[in-house]
Amino acid sequence: MKIKGLRWWITGLVSFATIINYIDRNALAIMWPTVSKDLGMTKDDYALLITAFMIFYALGQSVFGKLFDKIGTRMGFVTSILIWSISIGFHSVVKGITGLSILRGTLAFGEAGNWPGATKANAEWFPQKERATAQGLFNAGASAGAVISAPLIAILFGVFGWRNTFLFVSVLGALWMIPWLIFYKAAPKKHPWITQKEKEYILSGQIENEKLAEDDKGMTWLELFKMRKSWSVILSRFFLDPIWWLFVSWLPIYLADQFGFNVKEIGMFAWVPYVGAAVGSVSGGLLAGKLLRAGRDINFARKLPIVIGGAIMLPSLLATAYASTPLSAVLLIALILFGFQFAISNIQTLPSDFLSGKSVGSLAGLSGSAAVIGVLITTWIVPVITKDSYVPFFILGAVLVPLGLFSVFLSGDLNAQKEKQTSEKETALEAEID
Repeated sequence: MKIKGLRWWITGLVSFATIINYIDRNALAIMWPTVSKDLGMTKDDYALLITAFMIFYALGQSVFGKLFDKIGTRMGFVTSILIWSISIGFHSVVKGITGLSILRGTLAFGEAGNWPGATKANAEWFPQKERATAQGLFNAGASAGAVISAPLIAILFGVFGWRNTFLFVSVLGALWMIPWLIFYKAAPKKHPWITQKEKEYILSGQIENEKLAEDDKGMTWLELFKMRKSWSVILSRFFLDPIWWLFVSWLPIYLADQFGFNVKEIGMFAWVPYVGAAVGSVSGGLLAGKLLRAGRDINFARKLPIVIGGAIMLPSLLATAYASTPLSAVLLIALILFGFQFAISNIQTLPSDFLSGKSVGSLAGLSGSAAVIGVLITTWIVPVITKDSYVPFFILGAVLVPLGLFSVFLSGDLNAQKEKQTSEKETALEAEID
């Protein structure tokens, strides 16, 4: 059996995994007003839970980055989603801060594998000019998960209560593994269902260091740390990712504190910004792909969308600081997250532009860990700066934008890392298979 466009089926499954990832992690934040009341917890406890989550998320990024490079994409995802699904299920029986902190840590450790895994799948299954588009689709899964999770969790909570809601969402990961194990039999070179033309198209569009990577053992973390280009990815993620997490972690709390929302009202409003994020995820990748098809070099095609994303985020963050209604606030936050995802889908593609397939996961994992360290720092700042007003919250995000953009340009010229990106053969193959 041969499946036309198999790479897009693989992308779709990874995107669905990302949706489940965000449903699981957002469930606690959405139900927090009631969970915290039942368990006697405060905003400071919530910050502690985020810290536990992020510490293990940072650890999981690096560990799973290496693990995916060692055991492969297929079993790497199975391991990751199995850990996080079991963890979210056990949220249903917690009785206090200690047990919940432990489970947030194991949940985070498992969920962390989704991101280096997505980057590695991207490098394996897509030619260079399609990677930002594919990464955008992966990231759109995060946005879609956030969009779906708010009303879904609110509905389940209303019908079953918070403990049974955690049990319900734990089943989603197990269901996902069934089609994953069926469809992801191997990488493109050895997959029995891929057409010959699609295989040639994928391999012809990979950069030279990927084509020579068959016997490559992969770079060590120390070797990666010695590369300036690695630091451009690591630092840009360190500064920019906290902007996303400010809203993933704190948006429901912000709506409750600023506008007095309950769980039902949070469910009605909290999904709106992630529609903007989903559109930004796909748009940033499509722009990069369009620029490459138009003959622009990889340096220009990656960096222009990153700069555009930053130019959207900065004024939107400053404007949201003074939003006076929940509708204006969520619409402005939608614009912020649009700009973030417009940029980040291209930043997350950079490891596959720099390195061979057996090192991509490692750099993606290290940069993910750096991102989490940045998030941890902002997590503990937020309760301190929001005691009287949320204005400093948004100013903090605005300060991070130029720092993240500057870091991207530490990479220098990306063209030095690639071969000629669009050959006549590759263009002909693309026309034939799509």
